[in-house]
Amino acid sequence: MYLRILTIAASATVLLACNSGKKGNTTDSTNTTTTTENTTPAAPEAATPVAKGFDLNAIPVSDKPLGAFPYFELPEGYYNFNKNKIADYDVAYFWVKDHFEKPEGKIFYDYIRAKEGKSYSDLELTKNLDAVITGAGGVKVSEMKVPQDSASVIPENNRLKYMTGYGFIANAVTTTYLIRRADKNIWVQFTPSDDGSSICWMVLETKALKITASLTKAEEMKSELDSKGHIALYINFDTDKANIKAESQPTIDEIQKLLSTNAGLKVAIEGHTDNSGTAARNKKLSEERAQAVKAALTAKGIDAGRLTAKGIGQDKPIADNASEEGKAKNRRVEIVKI
Repeated sequence: MYLRILTIAASATVLLACNSGKKGNTTDSTNTTTTTENTTPAAPEAATPVAKGFDLNAIPVSDKPLGAFPYFELPEGYYNFNKNKIADYDVAYFWVKDHFEKPEGKIFYDYIRAKEGKSYSDLELTKNLDAVITGAGGVKVSEMKVPQDSASVIPENNRLKYMTGYGFIANAVTTTYLIRRADKNIWVQFTPSDDGSSICWMVLETKALKITASLTKAEEMKSELDSKGHIALYINFDTDKANIKAESQPTIDEIQKLLSTNAGLKVAIEGHTDNSGTAARNKKLSEERAQAVKAALTAKGIDAGRLTAKGIGQDKPIADNASEEGKAKNRRVEIVKI
């Protein structure tokens, strides 16, 4: 059961944040100490301290009851425009005063709009949401306009970029909340749209990635290459980069073993992506990743003349990109027998 949203006064404007600085203490003139000629002169008045940066560990742990993910129902008269989009595992960007935190886990994201016959109100909506989130133990960690150039750190092919307000995040006050639990963190973020007709919001529940992939041995690679002429491998890279992650090194080792024990074998290394982001960026990224695999193999002593590398991008999916499972299958490196 989702928590019922209560309508009470809380913060202003869009969700997720709290960036107001604390006022310095003032000293009563009656408590001022008179100095003598032997007393060290008083230090000049200190400048207003800079607001302390975000510290996740400073957020108190909450054990208040929560319903099922994504935890919060909308107030009467409002609805989710895209019918509750959920990604089982991904990374999202949450603004916390001076930078983006990048938690990974299960993500809900959508646009909130007013139903037909209902006038839309940012204030009504955000006060309702603030009440229910803080009532569930949430802490507003940031509430401010995000600097104009900040969104540039979000990769262009991040599929959430234009679904959660990132596209216009610097044009409105973005609010970020964190509910810190003993077993997970729950992030919530709101950004109003440019035209004042909706709010983009997302909820992320952190969780560890369950590794379900298994290592394909060199002998299995050889058998599949002989029978099918190609094999799909799932090599993990840093997000939007061509850096091969350490957990994929054993797969590189098995490809090297395959090539070392089959001296006459020549292969093409093809990079493939899902359809998140632009086709041009995906083509470039897949080319860079294919070249990274080639470079890793030549560094292990494989003759570069036996290898070619090519980026295919999103053009040859092997599964439906409409599902997370399909997208994961499409993000692959294929070894093709030449």
